[in-house]
Amino acid sequence: MDVEQSRFRQIIGERGTGWRRFMLTFWALLGPGILATLANNDAGGVIAYAVTGVKFGIGLFIPLVICLAPLSFTIQEMSMRLGAVTQVGFARLALQRYGRFWGYYNILALVFENLLTLVTEFIGMSAGLVLLGIPLWLAVMICLALVVTFVLLTGYWTKERIALGIGALNASFLLVAAMTHPSLEKIGHAFAAWNVPVADHGEVTFYVIATIGNAIAPWMIFFQGSGTIDKGVTSEELRFSRIDTALGCVLQVIIAAGIIICGAALYSRVQDVGSAGPANIIDSFNQIVGRWPAIIFGFGLFNAGFLASITVSLSSSWSIAELFGWSKSLNDKLSEAPKFYAIYIGSLVLAALIVLIPSLPLNLIAIITQVLGGILMLPVLIFMVLMTSDKRLMGEHRTRLPSKIWSWAMVALLLGLTLVAFWQTFTNFNF
Repeated sequence: MDVEQSRFRQIIGERGTGWRRFMLTFWALLGPGILATLANNDAGGVIAYAVTGVKFGIGLFIPLVICLAPLSFTIQEMSMRLGAVTQVGFARLALQRYGRFWGYYNILALVFENLLTLVTEFIGMSAGLVLLGIPLWLAVMICLALVVTFVLLTGYWTKERIALGIGALNASFLLVAAMTHPSLEKIGHAFAAWNVPVADHGEVTFYVIATIGNAIAPWMIFFQGSGTIDKGVTSEELRFSRIDTALGCVLQVIIAAGIIICGAALYSRVQDVGSAGPANIIDSFNQIVGRWPAIIFGFGLFNAGFLASITVSLSSSWSIAELFGWSKSLNDKLSEAPKFYAIYIGSLVLAALIVLIPSLPLNLIAIITQVLGGILMLPVLIFMVLMTSDKRLMGEHRTRLPSKIWSWAMVALLLGLTLVAFWQTFTNFNF
């Protein structure tokens, strides 16, 4: 056990009773669940939620995102429990139990999707800097330097605490939502009526799928499982880790709802909103809502991209390093885990270079990322349900029958959504 994990075990092992003991243990265990879910409100997700608000207002989509918390929790709790009980990452378990094809399939699809996701993060992070007059290439390099510097900090615990601080700044979107002076009566009516927006049925369906897709992503599973292991969490701390995961899921949908409310302030007032990029959204806030809401929204967008760049890159490097048996801990120095850090930094550099390609088809990248995410998520979920239900692997912590039925229902739901997403993509998107 290294110094950082010893520090973690010491904190949760300190004596105490009652409320103080509970809060101390919860503070120590806080991390992987919240980071995985909050980071899913990434730069691409923020823009997608904002565009949804601009196009449709709040009628259908505010209640929808709130209802996604149980779906997200079901998936992330299985990932956390699998990592804590087995102390083996998902990629390696899939390789050991289902063969080399599925092991390498998961990694290759994850890495490709993560690369596309990182491209959208850099686009979002650099948007505000570009509006300040900084050239795109310099804005991208500044963002790259910041994200790379983060991983050079000492130890998992230090990095996790800083990342939690970054994640807390997602509350800036709630501040912007309040500054738009939304109608509480309309928000209440949205929950009571659940009105389907008056628009093309296919378009509404596509945005519903996109909203659900934004709430769950394959990298979250890989990140939370590996983060749980790297932190040193075991099956003894499952109760507190479930609270960490549940809190993250609740915060994620609340912030997502806040972003939709932000977009609803621009309802029907942005031209060609379907093609709007981050700079267009920020500029529209400046013109319609005000300068400070635009500045704060731009800051929140940068922060969302920053946190997601860290977590998405780590999900790739953790998974690849574990699959091949390399050193893979954030507690390791650069010289102790060179391949692990090379994947982390290399994926960021490659994504930054892609952003600088002229006339980059941003919408196409977003669509490919969404479809690929659906393709990857299905086998990942199937393997996850099977492994967490296996008594030989999980022992007393296996998934029980009621939860197993619920988990398979989630698989069936995502299968249906993936099929509809394919249909919507190839019938409505102009390639």
